[in-house]
Amino acid sequence: MDGSHFPDSRAHRAHGRLGDVTDSSVAADAARPAPPTSLEGFLASVERRAFRFAELGLRHRDDALDAVQDTMIKMLGYRDRPPTEWTPLFWTVLRSRIIDVQRRRTFRLSWLSDARMPDGEEIDWADTGPDPARNHDGREAWGRLAEGLRQLPRRQREAFSLRVLEEFDVETTARIMGCGEGSVKTHLFRAREALQKHLEEFR
Repeated sequence: MDGSHFPDSRAHRAHGRLGDVTDSSVAADAARPAPPTSLEGFLASVERRAFRFAELGLRHRDDALDAVQDTMIKMLGYRDRPPTEWTPLFWTVLRSRIIDVQRRRTFRLSWLSDARMPDGEEIDWADTGPDPARNHDGREAWGRLAEGLRQLPRRQREAFSLRVLEEFDVETTARIMGCGEGSVKTHLFRAREALQKHLEEFR
């Protein structure tokens, strides 16, 4: 897995319908193929979306790849679980992995003596190098949405990514995020408001 084909066309749909999830999700569910019956098939079907989710949270391609790969390895221990449990398990493990990386990164930076440039400005640790994942039709639309998502607080970004981009229902999203359904709705509402404002600036 290298994430080179991510992201997919869902970025375009999210860009144009920040306030419309419920109606379209019914049609999307009807058009979806049958879920994989093997763990390997499940992991293959989710890797691109998982990479996108991890990259938005970590802002670093290699860290995102590592997080997804570590999650897939851990999922091998859940091979005997019913296939219906794989999806919430995978996203819960991936989310925890991302948070762990973020915490370690914060701890590490807090102890680095060169965490600031000589002029006092903070070093930008983001990976800003060329990314083949952006070289596709619609990269401008995705770039705007991704930039807006990166500016959101973590919980809002997770709620939007899971509900809108991944099209999970509220119950599953709440289970993955480890919070109540009401909190998911609140985070999603605030994320939509912030993203709408962000996207309008580019019109």
